Amino acid sequence: MAKVSSVLVLAFCSFVASWSAAAQQSMQRLRVEGNQFVNETGDRVVLRGVSFSDPDRLERVGHWNREYFETAREWGANLVRFPVHPSAWRSRGREAYLELLDSGIALAGELGMYVIIDWHSIGNLRTDLYFRPMYETSMKETLEFWQAIAERYADNPVVAFYEIFNEPTQYNGRLGKLTWEQHVSIMEDVIHVIYAFNRRAIPLVGGLDWGYNISYVRDRPVAYPNVAYVTHPYPQKRAEPWPPEWQRDFGLIAEDYPIVATEFGFMSADGPGAHVPVISDEHYGEAIIDFFEERGISWTVWVFDPQWSPQMFTGWDFAPTAQGRFFRRKMLELNE
Repeated sequence: MAKVSSVLVLAFCSFVASWSAAAQQSMQRLRVEGNQFVNETGDRVVLRGVSFSDPDRLERVGHWNREYFETAREWGANLVRFPVHPSAWRSRGREAYLELLDSGIALAGELGMYVIIDWHSIGNLRTDLYFRPMYETSMKETLEFWQAIAERYADNPVVAFYEIFNEPTQYNGRLGKLTWEQHVSIMEDVIHVIYAFNRRAIPLVGGLDWGYNISYVRDRPVAYPNVAYVTHPYPQKRAEPWPPEWQRDFGLIAEDYPIVATEFGFMSADGPGAHVPVISDEHYGEAIIDFFEERGISWTVWVFDPQWSPQMFTGWDFAPTAQGRFFRRKMLELNE
C-alpha cells in the first residue's frame, strides 16, 4: 500500500510540474522596444496589478497560497510584485526562499500573471547605510541575490522583471551622499551580472528620493539595453496640482523609455498605519491612473495585504478598503 501511495504521489508531482511548465510556456516573453513593453508577436503590453507583501511573511501567516493569488487575479491583476526583504532572504536561507518563490511563480504563471521580483531594500548601497535593520544588505549580497534569481529563472517568461533595488535614498543626508551618476553606476554593475546569466531579463532601475524621481535619466540613462525605469509616485511626494510635477519627475522619461510604477496608493489619515506620503483619496487615484494611461505606464499598487499600509483589504476575507475598491475597479476596466 505504501509503495502504491508513493507511486501516486510521484505521479501527481510529475503532473503538477508538467502543468506548471505548460502554463509558463503559454505566457509570451516580454522585451523592451522603444518606450514600450512588447510580447513575442510584437504587440504592445501595458500591465496593471498589485504588489504583494513579502512572500516570507505571507507564508508564515499561512496565506502564500492559491486563494491569495486567485484573489489578485479575480481583482483584475495581470502583474504581481514579490518584495524580498534582505533580512528575510538571510533568515529563511537561499534555497528555502527560492523554493518559496518557485511556488509563487508557478501559481502566477498558471493564472496568467507576470511577476516582478523586487530586492526590497531602502537605503544607500554606496555607503552601505540603510533605513531600518530589515533593509540592511550589501553590494556583495545584492549581487549574489541577483545571480541566484537570474540563473534560476532565465528560461521562465513569467518572471518578466528584476527590480534591482527598491528605494535608493540619502534620507536627507543621514545615509550619506548618493548622486544619480553613482546610483546608475551601481545599477550597471548589477545588470552586468544579471546579463551574464540572463540576457533576456528586463531590469527595473528605481529613481532617487525613495524610488520616485527619474528625471535624471534624460541626461544619464543606464548604458544597457532592455532596461526600464521605476517610480513610486505616492500622493504626498509632491503638492497639487500633481500632473505638472509628475511630468517633470517621470512623465517626460516615459516618452523615451518604459516605466513601471511599482509602488503607489492612498489611504485616509485615520486609517491603520497611515503615514506620509500615502495620505489621500480617490481624487489622487483618478489623477494618477489617468496620468499612467495617457503615457502607457505599467503599475502595481502597494499593497495587497490587510496589515501593511496602505492596505488594499481589511482582513483575510479580502474585504476591500477604499483604495482596494478603487484599484480593483480600475484593473477590471483596463486589463483585458
